[in-house]
Amino acid sequence: MTAPSPAEPRDAILPLLERIAAALERAAPSPPAPADLTFADAFLWGPERRLIPVPKVNRVAIGLLTGIDRARDTLLANTQRFADGLPANNALLWGARGMGKSSLVKAVQAEINATRSGDALPLKLVEIHREDIEALPDLMAALRPDPHNWIVFCDDLSFDGEDTSYKSLKTALDGGIEGRPENVLFYATSNRRHLLARDMVENERSTAINPGEAVEEKVSLSDRFGLWLGFHKCSQDEYLAMVAAYVERHGLKAEPDQVRAEALEWAVTRGSRSGRAAFQFIQDLAGRLGQRLD
Repeated sequence: MTAPSPAEPRDAILPLLERIAAALERAAPSPPAPADLTFADAFLWGPERRLIPVPKVNRVAIGLLTGIDRARDTLLANTQRFADGLPANNALLWGARGMGKSSLVKAVQAEINATRSGDALPLKLVEIHREDIEALPDLMAALRPDPHNWIVFCDDLSFDGEDTSYKSLKTALDGGIEGRPENVLFYATSNRRHLLARDMVENERSTAINPGEAVEEKVSLSDRFGLWLGFHKCSQDEYLAMVAAYVERHGLKAEPDQVRAEALEWAVTRGSRSGRAAFQFIQDLAGRLGQRLD
């Protein structure tokens, strides 16, 4: 009786392996096509780790951002230097909620591009969500070979509890062994100056073998930002100036004294005075007047 040759089992299993491979290819989605980086000036870094163009950005004109003049001028100057190929710093915009931190980042990019000469490349903006911050090194790598200058923007950045993704941010800001790409700056907004919750710092202080070193390791994250811009609660006069600027900008037909009284009442019911509260009041006012906002 002749024993089967070693080749026979292999020949019998090959068709099965080919069918398995074909099924896996059909089940696996094809990789997305690379984004056309000339299609838009703003992008989202999606969970699929690819750039998604944003044709129309939700932004406020820089002239409407009142009460934050110093922060506005400082960030605009820093961004202009970066767009011109000069040294510039990563920026952390921290402080009171609703005072225009994220609006300022988007407004500055638009202002820079509006004043660029015809042959100059536009400044690009890409937003990365807080939940995707661990993918920041991949984003940096994707932007490194592009000829445009990029602002990578993360809104409402903070870390809580046992979250360790802040380490990815520290590495990306320092750039690791390659260094941060010369065509990339990182701008972040946060309600916290040091980005980390107080209980995270206190927990490290109470449990670490060397409390001082542990706390330093956590709060050093904010040191990666060369530019700190503080946003504080606005005064009543600043709040009313914001309201007046919106009324003029949108051409709302209302008596100034009535607008002032209603705006103050709105702030009282909201429990705060801020740029966000001012714009929410304007939306309410425009709706009651039957007028559309531009």
